[in-house]
Amino acid sequence: MRTVEDVRTTDVRFPGVVATVGCFDGVHLGHQQILDALLEESRAIGGTAAVMTLEPHPRQYFFPENAPNILTDARTKRRLLEERGVDVVYTLPFDRDSAAMSAQQFVESILVGQCKVEKVVVGHDFAFGHDASGDYEYLTTAARRHGFEVRQIPPLIIGGQRVSSTLIRERVIQGEVCNLEQYLGRKFSLTGTVIAGRGIGRILGFPTANLDVGTCATPAHGVYAAEAFVRDTRYVAAVNIGIAPTIRDEHALVEAHLLDYTGDLDVAEIEIVFHKRLRPEKKFASRDALSEAIAADVQCIREYFSRMRPQEATRLL
Repeated sequence: MRTVEDVRTTDVRFPGVVATVGCFDGVHLGHQQILDALLEESRAIGGTAAVMTLEPHPRQYFFPENAPNILTDARTKRRLLEERGVDVVYTLPFDRDSAAMSAQQFVESILVGQCKVEKVVVGHDFAFGHDASGDYEYLTTAARRHGFEVRQIPPLIIGGQRVSSTLIRERVIQGEVCNLEQYLGRKFSLTGTVIAGRGIGRILGFPTANLDVGTCATPAHGVYAAEAFVRDTRYVAAVNIGIAPTIRDEHALVEAHLLDYTGDLDVAEIEIVFHKRLRPEKKFASRDALSEAIAADVQCIREYFSRMRPQEATRLL
């Protein structure tokens, strides 16, 4: 897959571009429905299936003081798009200039001028341009004027719910990670950078990797059964999200104890794939009581994964 870091300035051109535009946060099943149509259209003309994404997420630009709670970081998103068969990812840096771009400027300068699109595939709620002034109707009118085609994909409804990044984000924040596959097509995961901790977990007998997950959405405070991937090696993990009130009572962290892992976690990143929330975070009367609770959690997690069929306990990305 080719990547273009700034679609506004690139001089790289691709043949027969069929493009879709959006944040694609989560690359969920609704997004995948759009991507399937994108690939169908591009293959029909032997063209290039291109996705244009906005980085950073517009919420991060407009509301920098509030965490945007994105579902997928940029690198994970690109990986997921590549696995779906996308040929090119254009990045439209979301800054003051792009935020001020009118719908007309976007069509004429970006879609026609830079991408040379032959067809554009959009979702049911597609909007673009300053103050979201451009919509599907505007795009179809502009397409006739500029000589490209437009196809709109209807929303995906599952269990009476419209699949959206907002729906999934709300479920994640509530800690409801066990049934997100029905919307994502995979289990929910976070990739975090390993940061230095105080070593208290090691003292308790359960060393943890402390993870900085940036502005990604994190599940509700509590203990989770999960898988951890370290350099593509899978480990069963007990993950605590919260302030650790028994020993720290500070800002929230994502802490992963990798069962049966030996040695130091001298790695840059770990991916956590969430399976189930065991319990909410709790303050214990003593460190001994905390250690006993962690031991019980670890045993529960071992039993949970031991009951799974081998094909279920695999990476779903």
